[in-house]
Amino acid sequence: MKGLIQRVRRASVEIDDVEVGAIGNGILLLLGVERDDQESDADKLLQKILNYRIFQDTEQRMNLSLQDIAGGLLIVSQFTLVADTRKGLRPGFSRGASPAEGERLYDYFVDRAQQLHTPVATGRFGADMQIHLINDGPVTFMLESR
Repeated sequence: MKGLIQRVRRASVEIDDVEVGAIGNGILLLLGVERDDQESDADKLLQKILNYRIFQDTEQRMNLSLQDIAGGLLIVSQFTLVADTRKGLRPGFSRGASPAEGERLYDYFVDRAQQLHTPVATGRFGADMQIHLINDGPVTFMLESR
């Protein structure tokens, strides 16, 4: 499981010009589910995201986590994160989970996030979404469960 996290001042997701999720200060997470991922991968990645220290303390050092600042978490499914781009000029998607399994693990991840943190907002799995964000820094990290 892969998560591209971006520290944001605000972020939102729209489907058909309707805003379906939005946060203020926090993390925009683009979440990719790989073929062999399990619930344990989701749990491990979620714990890392909630506790990853990417927010500035009073001395302007990245020492605070999302939970420390009580920031928002916007979770958006992003199938293309798991693409194999090592060869050629077209991405390969054989590493990705099937749509049914990807959605099941995405839903599991969202449910667990909502149990452990607030506020949590989401996009919609498999939808054509437009993401709006103000990346703070910019600060962006790729995290993986394995």
